[in-house]
Amino acid sequence: MVMSMTGYGSDEFHIDDTTITVEMKSVNSRYLDFIPKIPRTLQELEIEMKNIVQQYFHRGRIELYITITGDYLTNKSLIDDWALMDQYMKKFVEAKERYNLTGEFSIVSIMFNDELFVIHETKTDSESYKTLLLESVEKATKQVLANRESEGNFLAEDITNRIDHMEIIVQSLQSRKEIVYKEYRERIKKRIEQHIGQSIEIDEVQLLHEIALLAEKGDITEEITRLNSHIHHFRQVLVNEKPVGRKLDFITQEMLREVNTIGAKSIDTKISEWIIILKSEIEKIKEQVQNIE
Repeated sequence: MVMSMTGYGSDEFHIDDTTITVEMKSVNSRYLDFIPKIPRTLQELEIEMKNIVQQYFHRGRIELYITITGDYLTNKSLIDDWALMDQYMKKFVEAKERYNLTGEFSIVSIMFNDELFVIHETKTDSESYKTLLLESVEKATKQVLANRESEGNFLAEDITNRIDHMEIIVQSLQSRKEIVYKEYRERIKKRIEQHIGQSIEIDEVQLLHEIALLAEKGDITEEITRLNSHIHHFRQVLVNEKPVGRKLDFITQEMLREVNTIGAKSIDTKISEWIIILKSEIEKIKEQVQNIE
């Protein structure tokens, strides 16, 4: 099955009053790149998350986002420094007496003083949430997989239609060879007659020799044979192998090489038209292949 490299998946679960949301996005990449964008409290699970992703994908940039709304994963406590607070209070009273200050002391003025009060977080050590989280990551991964498979089927259908079109044109090239050979013969014969006159009998052996030389320079038999072989190989890889992206990309390069050679050899107008069509189809296939795993 052909698989694209673009997809999206998400999942969400709740523990008490805490909501954990998992989102995953996949885009094109030459290799498999796992990019976790997760809270620091979950970094110990990063390897396990990566292992899940590697079970399903071979190529693509996989970005994982996890957001936590609530306090389940962390226990927060307020650490105070009463000894320092006593000194603050003492100095406050002394300052009032020394400078004849009026007004009441406001606790709010020192509540957010980092020296007096520190919020301390301790991580929840619970196997249950770890299991739920990894299950959620796998659910999101499977959604991405389904997206990539669906898009891959569309790409495979489009590519197959273009390969079918190419095959028809290559068959036409094969048939056109004999017509081109006859055209070479008539063209040379006409030129000879124009130069030496119709009254002089044309040497058939010499005519055939000239035709053979011209035909040899423009012979595209080997290129057509290789092009057919590449098309056949492309079909096999598309159906039977996984992942296929890199191999298909290489085959399209080889197909384009043969088509360019045919175009360079041929002086036939019709063949030149078909070469332009073949190049266009190969370029479109090449673009599609870049999206395939």
